[in-house]
Amino acid sequence: QVQLVESGGGLVQAGGSLRLSCAASGRTFSSYAMGWFRQAPGKEREFVAAISSSISTTVYADSVKGRFTISRDNAKNTVYLQMNSLKPEDTAVYYCARALGGGYSRLEGGYNYWGQGTQVTVSS
Repeated sequence: QVQLVESGGGLVQAGGSLRLSCAASGRTFSSYAMGWFRQAPGKEREFVAAISSSISTTVYADSVKGRFTISRDNAKNTVYLQMNSLKPEDTAVYYCARALGGGYSRLEGGYNYWGQGTQVTVSS
């Protein structure tokens, strides 16, 4: 069973930065793409960013492109989401997820393991 544990959320003012981390259990972390999703109050969960397994190709939602950066450290079984220039509309619970394989997906169905989520609140 794979466990994903997010950390790094918190309260930040608009324009500030946060770095989320997601630590994964298991010995096959490097074989799988990883993704970040978020869910704001009253809204459906939405794709934020993803990174492939081997060559670390990345993809972003248009709403965060240029402000957020996803990266991974396979030696530490950890994926990161660096969030800069945060806006109040970035407020949400952020979830990391492990993909079904090495290629990333923008769809929730492309992931079969999820973390418990970490709250990010951006004040105006």
